[in-house]
Amino acid sequence: MEKFGKSQPVKRVEDVRFLTGHGRYVDDIAPADALQAFVFRSPVAHAVITRLDIEAARAAEGVHLVLTSDDLAAAGISRGLVATVLTNRDGTKAAAPKRPILAEGRLRFVGEPIALIVADTAAQARDAAELIELDYDDLPAKLDLLPGGEALHPEAPDNRAFDWSKGDEAVCEAAFAAAARVVRLKVEDNRIIVNAMEPRGCYAEWSDERLHLAVNGQGVWVIKRHLSEILGLEPDQVRVTNPDVGGGFGMKSMSYPESFAVAHAARVLDRPVRWMSERTEAMLSDNAGRDLVHDVALAFDADHRILAYRVDTRCNLGAYNSQFGQPIQTDLFSKVLMGVYDVQTTYLHVEGYYTNTTQVDAYRGAGRPEAIYVLERAMDMAARELGVDGWDLRRRNFIPVERFPYTSATGETYDVGDFARVLAHAERTADRAGFAARKAASAARGKLRGMGLCYYIESILGDPSEGAKVEFATDDQGRMTATIYVGTQSNGQGHETVYAQFLSDQTGIPAGLIRVVQGDSDLIEQGGGTGGSRSVTTQANATLAMVDVMMTALRPYLADKMGVQPAAISFDDERFRANGSNLTPTVLEVAEMAAADGRADLLVHEARATLPGRSYPNGAHVAEVEVDPDTGVVTVDRYSVVDDFGNLINPVLAEGQVHGGVAQGIGQALSEHVVYDADGQLLTATFMDYAMPRADDLPMFVFETEPVPSTANPMGMKGCGEAGTVGAMAATANAVLDALWDSGVRRADMPFTPHRVWMLLNDRLEAAE
Repeated sequence: MEKFGKSQPVKRVEDVRFLTGHGRYVDDIAPADALQAFVFRSPVAHAVITRLDIEAARAAEGVHLVLTSDDLAAAGISRGLVATVLTNRDGTKAAAPKRPILAEGRLRFVGEPIALIVADTAAQARDAAELIELDYDDLPAKLDLLPGGEALHPEAPDNRAFDWSKGDEAVCEAAFAAAARVVRLKVEDNRIIVNAMEPRGCYAEWSDERLHLAVNGQGVWVIKRHLSEILGLEPDQVRVTNPDVGGGFGMKSMSYPESFAVAHAARVLDRPVRWMSERTEAMLSDNAGRDLVHDVALAFDADHRILAYRVDTRCNLGAYNSQFGQPIQTDLFSKVLMGVYDVQTTYLHVEGYYTNTTQVDAYRGAGRPEAIYVLERAMDMAARELGVDGWDLRRRNFIPVERFPYTSATGETYDVGDFARVLAHAERTADRAGFAARKAASAARGKLRGMGLCYYIESILGDPSEGAKVEFATDDQGRMTATIYVGTQSNGQGHETVYAQFLSDQTGIPAGLIRVVQGDSDLIEQGGGTGGSRSVTTQANATLAMVDVMMTALRPYLADKMGVQPAAISFDDERFRANGSNLTPTVLEVAEMAAADGRADLLVHEARATLPGRSYPNGAHVAEVEVDPDTGVVTVDRYSVVDDFGNLINPVLAEGQVHGGVAQGIGQALSEHVVYDADGQLLTATFMDYAMPRADDLPMFVFETEPVPSTANPMGMKGCGEAGTVGAMAATANAVLDALWDSGVRRADMPFTPHRVWMLLNDRLEAAE
């Protein structure tokens, strides 16, 4: 580990900037003379537009432009947003309806963009929007996840977006037929809104026939490509930057209509244009997540070993196909569907349906939390129906250490793992032995106590390739410094700290003299952005490759200085050394020599690298809850996590990622829930109605690690960004069901709000009377 990061708990250097109000978020750095944009949105879920009169708005005070779909068409902008299209299980292509930038003749969800108003001030743009006259003929809203109803798109007359499967259905069914026991259950995965601390926003400016779009996203290259394609620009005409970003969680990795409308407005007006979403606007228009219903079946042999696993899922796609979410979620779902268990066969069947709601795409780890949630809820129920201990049932079915590398029934090759060792660590950390006494103490106070376990595994990578470039220069204090350019994008994870720390570990350059540059398509030729917990693993791998390139370039130059052969020069993580020479320069000192000698070629080094395989972080989450049967209030009293993240660069940052993820998972389990009425109106569109988790909803988390270094990358690392959420949902849900089980409750789905829990308990009491 000495070579590949010293695993020191270094404090985040960027926090000083953020906490003192010096962050450079997109709304902070927009040009002072930028015009303000406001989006006029659909007030109904489903309708045909019969009249759209914008003349009064165009004539309003301060208004410079009002854009509609007709204006975009007149400018030659006719393509819709990029979307993923699956191949159905019968070999046909799934539905591929167009998602327009601004509504074209039909409205398909409340909040769909209809027009963009650009004015001197935000207030003037908002006032002008009030003058737009919109007439429409209502159509029935489609909200259920079933075929039929009023069609949203002619391409999908029954509203089925896709019908996809993976696995061998016949083999799976044969395994079920031969099983000693079969456990079946239905699991709902509730819809949630991302609610990043910083809502979406952007500004655009044109200069010398070039577009610059600054957007708070999760990478610059996807939106750069989409801008080029949709606006009809050459790639070198487009520059995209990501400044500081206040939370992304997958939601900000996609392209949204507002970016294209704002960019076109700036081109038409030859003025900078800025737009920033308001909170309710974000709740209406941001891509949401989850909203799935699963029918799950597990087949066991007589020794309680899993023979086969089947999941039939219906998922909500919202009004349009997603860019990265549900279709890709199906594949990500399948990759971790078998979890950490040694299973012969599996079959996954997913049907996606269009509904009159905002697009459903991603929410902190698309596909992974859903798969583990379904699997671990099923394992918990199986243990109860089989009359065995849930911890022992998992141990019995773990992939044994000697079977690695292990190819799962879904085709994933896990490189390493020691799941039993991690689970044993978690059992000690959670003080499972003391649970009976704590449960008795709760009962004495009239409370119900439950413990829930989730053992998760993730399939981490996304784009396996990444690049890194380092550039040496003298700063304004006369010091030689290093700037590292990276292809990933921080959304608050602490990349400025961890990348500087890692480069410092490899080169001996003081971290305080390293500057991290990200999110600029002009400065960084190529990059994969952030998503799928790929960032640190892929970026560190690229940095190692870049350091090798740098060392190879510096040794011949140093050989002349030191009077030795290049092969005689070694580097000890801080200084170059060679027998027979008393010259022992640091990397920065070599850069100073090169600069003095006019060797500009030695001041810039770059490389790209591709990881040979995925890494598979895994671990055990143990939640302990107390339920007040009189009120239905659920309190998470204890929460323990033991993770196998392989080798860590910075344990503090890893723990912070886990804490945030667990908070999100508990939030979904206990309170977060999107509610639409029968007409498709969003009823949870403010923080008065949508219950985000708060500090007093959460206990102090216990976080420990049991590393089994990965063999899929030279650092032995495993991604950790999404791990907290992946484990927290099922652990919390299983704990609640455990608390309610003795009261006769046999099925309980998220969110476990006081009213829902109270109803579950009282329904059982009424049934018993």
